[in-house]
Amino acid sequence: MAKAFFRLQKFLRRTQFLLFFLTAAYLMAGSLLLLQRSRLVIQQSSRGTPSNQGVPVPEETGRVGVTEPRALQSPQPGVVVGTDALRELALEQRHSPRWLASRNSELRQLRRRWFHRFSSEQQPPQTAGLRATKHAADHRGTYMGCFTHDSGERTLRGAVFYDLRKMTVAHCQEACAERAYSFAGLAHGAECFCGNALPAAAARREECSSECRGERGSVCGGLNRLSVYSVEQLRAAARPRRNVIYRGCFRAPENLTDTFPTSLIQPNLTVEMCSEFCSKKEFPLAVIRGQECYCGYPTGRFSLRQGADGQRCSGSRNASSAAAGQYCLVYQTPVQDTRCTDRKFLTTKSKVFVALSSFPGAGNTWARHLIEHATGYYTGSYYFDGALYNKGFKGEKDHWRSRRTICVKTHESGKTEIEMFDSAILLIRNPYKSLMAEFNRKYAGHLGYATDRNWKSQEWPDFVNSYASWWASHVLEWLKYGKRLLVVHYEELKQSLIPKLKEMVEFLNVTVTEDRLLCVENNRDGNFKRSGAKQKNFEPFTQEMKDLINRYILTVDEALRGRNFSGLPREYVPR
Repeated sequence: MAKAFFRLQKFLRRTQFLLFFLTAAYLMAGSLLLLQRSRLVIQQSSRGTPSNQGVPVPEETGRVGVTEPRALQSPQPGVVVGTDALRELALEQRHSPRWLASRNSELRQLRRRWFHRFSSEQQPPQTAGLRATKHAADHRGTYMGCFTHDSGERTLRGAVFYDLRKMTVAHCQEACAERAYSFAGLAHGAECFCGNALPAAAARREECSSECRGERGSVCGGLNRLSVYSVEQLRAAARPRRNVIYRGCFRAPENLTDTFPTSLIQPNLTVEMCSEFCSKKEFPLAVIRGQECYCGYPTGRFSLRQGADGQRCSGSRNASSAAAGQYCLVYQTPVQDTRCTDRKFLTTKSKVFVALSSFPGAGNTWARHLIEHATGYYTGSYYFDGALYNKGFKGEKDHWRSRRTICVKTHESGKTEIEMFDSAILLIRNPYKSLMAEFNRKYAGHLGYATDRNWKSQEWPDFVNSYASWWASHVLEWLKYGKRLLVVHYEELKQSLIPKLKEMVEFLNVTVTEDRLLCVENNRDGNFKRSGAKQKNFEPFTQEMKDLINRYILTVDEALRGRNFSGLPREYVPR
């Protein structure tokens, strides 16, 4: 009996000790979590506060986040610093390269927090968009059957679309109908192909078994199999004429028949007739000279770079002579130029690790679109953006250090992050445009616009105060630590696309054909360009903001010239 009692007593003592240990561990974990949350609240409450923007941030505090204002106001023990002295020090150092560098780590942490918060906040709208797509799925075209699909020799040679998370049958059908195609084919649950002729080889119905990524219960092809639909009825409702774009008046080449593969001679020829004819033949250009209609692609013979005075084609919109046949009208049909849409990963690992570096909102995604279509290789990313991956940027999911991509997108600008790369394309954009683009992305995604309420809230001035200095420090640190740089100005790339893109491709040590570059120019906008139609009826930048940004512009311009690069475009200042 005594022995049993002794064992029970020993067990209780051990249990008591174990409970004490677990309780202590629980309290310690709770304290650490509470401390972390308190620090985050302090950081968020103090970010972008105008009163502390000019004060240099100590290096040790820059690793955590934005310094608490009280910490800046309270001097260390044994050091007496007056308010006037602090203010004077801030004015002297606020725009210096050293001060900008000291803020860089702080702002990178701020951007990462905002970026991840935005990604989590964007999930509900995607669900709502999925519901809308499902609702549209009630109006489908005629199912034609399951067909074999060879990605190398495609029968549906028209436009190609990817949506690796939200692809539906209706989405593919409507996209093909709007571009004046007759058939829509879906493969692998996420890929959409358009064309005007049915594939030659049919397959068994059960071989098309891949479920659409964005619609449960619907079939979107299979492995090397296409679920094909006729969209003739949808085409009539889509009004394909609305997607015909007038490209301009151009001098006709000497031999139009040799320049363009297909032609049509039609009395009383109209733009609609010519565009419809070229769309059925799956060509992106419709060229009109008198009663003659020609279909083809931009080529070296007819590059669309040198437009003529529109007066030379006056009256030829109704298919008249156009200056005795020396000039022609050019329209872009809804058909996509697919000569440059094929992309892949590098077959062997790249020996040179190249960054595509820019400040957020500087057009990095657009530059990736141009590079991918010009070289035929995917670009990578330091981050993972599901929205880009779902729209066909497949390199987004690949590990950024895999070296299977032609270059890697990054917004980082710390010494360690920069020195990991062997070379870099440094993309710079007007800070006024960059700040507005990133603010729009923060609140409305890659293609949306922030509301007037967002612009007029305190978030906007806080954003400018925090991010304007990062725009400058990003360039300064890449100039300081970058090993081999190619500086590209967004405005110059937009204005002189082919010459600048050639320069970028040569820097990446890739050889491309002239026709492929012309195809890129024909598809220059890609799928991630804001329409620009939404204009604000007020000036978002106050005079104080303009003075701040203009000083940063002068600092960056001086640094570029100091490294023997061309300075910033003149349109940056004054504003």
